[in-house]
Amino acid sequence: MGSIKAVLFDMDGVLIEAKDWHYESLNKALGLFGMKISRYDHLVTYDGLPTKRKLDMLTMEKGLAKELHPFVYEMKQLYTMEIVYTKCKPQFYHEYALSKLKNQNYKIAVCSNAIRNSVEVMLKKAALYDYLDFFISNQDVTKGKPDPEMYNTAIKRLNLRPEECMIIEDNEKGIQAARASKAFVMEVDTVNDVNYQNIMGHIRGFENEES
Repeated sequence: MGSIKAVLFDMDGVLIEAKDWHYESLNKALGLFGMKISRYDHLVTYDGLPTKRKLDMLTMEKGLAKELHPFVYEMKQLYTMEIVYTKCKPQFYHEYALSKLKNQNYKIAVCSNAIRNSVEVMLKKAALYDYLDFFISNQDVTKGKPDPEMYNTAIKRLNLRPEECMIIEDNEKGIQAARASKAFVMEVDTVNDVNYQNIMGHIRGFENEES
């Protein structure tokens, strides 16, 4: 093993193709009150943010009554879980990647802006949970991404330095958080980019930069 000793994964859009699930479930909850987010706004403005942050923004920008936040939040989580139990399934190339990394003694963690229950259920449904050393949700930190607190917390918990870690992220807010942590960052466009060959290629590339 070289200088990189841990791989930290975002979840939605990296290990699990859940972006549309969050978009659909939030819109379904907002639709109860005649409101919706366009796909453009979702991708450009809201993607990667915790639901509570999205609701705060909707109150400021679209006039969503703050008193409705708890109900919309709970309905959104309910609708998300309905989709997860229907669509979240194991993907061989992700299982293979994490099993190989674990066998090579890399530390593995997931840092997600989703709530704790969603992260745990999705990772178990995707058969990835048992490969992890731990995961961190937005309920385990004071500030979610784009703040780096989540990644700083994970790196500290691993008892490693930032330069001994590589973070895999797919969206602007997550990449901003990852870069602020000072770890190496592997940027991906889709979950298909998160495969063993690509991960190891980035690890070797970053280690060669340092040598």
